[in-house]
Amino acid sequence: MNELLELWKEGRTRLTNQLATVKAEDLTKKLGDSPNSAGFLIRHIAEVELLFAKNVFGNTDVKVDAQTLKAGKDTGEWTDLDSLLAIVEEAGLQLGKAIESQKNWETTIETKEFGKKTKAAAFGRITTHTAYHAGQLAIVVKYGT
Repeated sequence: MNELLELWKEGRTRLTNQLATVKAEDLTKKLGDSPNSAGFLIRHIAEVELLFAKNVFGNTDVKVDAQTLKAGKDTGEWTDLDSLLAIVEEAGLQLGKAIESQKNWETTIETKEFGKKTKAAAFGRITTHTAYHAGQLAIVVKYGT
């Protein structure tokens, strides 16, 4: 197993460890005037991981319907805990496969979202994206209403 896969798996525990204690009633919680609920954050994290697996790291097996990105905001529809946990699991499987399959991390990729980056830089972006929103999720679940 390669070192980057191990690094990603460990970093992703910032998300996965807290999902074991998230309850269905937590999914609608928001923090103050924040626009994003806990359910939205969970769905968004998974969708972006799937998009990176497919569009950045070339895992063509990935099927993704980026609902949070299409909506552009929290519409209040992400309240089914089982489906959210399932998409997070699928995202983990697909992104893990994509990371493991990489041969050259210095290859440059280009996306409309962040321009040109090496795959190594894109790897840094997806790991920190997940951790960033996982931190938000933890605060929303703990202090949100």
